[in-house]
Amino acid sequence: MGVRLPVVALAKQIVRRSALAASRAASTSSDVPRGFFAVYVGEKQMQRFVVPVSYSNQPSFQDLLRKAEEEFGFNHPTGGLKIPCRVESFIDVTSRLSSSKESSKSGTTKTL
Repeated sequence: MGVRLPVVALAKQIVRRSALAASRAASTSSDVPRGFFAVYVGEKQMQRFVVPVSYSNQPSFQDLLRKAEEEFGFNHPTGGLKIPCRVESFIDVTSRLSSSKESSKSGTTKTL
């Protein structure tokens, strides 16, 4: 059993390596805005999403990153990070993150 990196360091490493691979694949990097990264989600048929890098600091998204590391390691030749979960689950997590981000901007809180 290897030494586990702290979660934030793990997330940064995944994003950094994914960004490096993305810069090599011009077709995928040209349509990802600065401050975002591409992820491929799905169990069999992968669907592409572009998400803010800030999500990598959130515990619920870090859980998804850990799953990706366990299943695929850090080799993502498509230029995007593969996340092995159902698309519906991913949308649920990112919707909650988006909602909490919006409520923190407006000064209100939402129960998730």
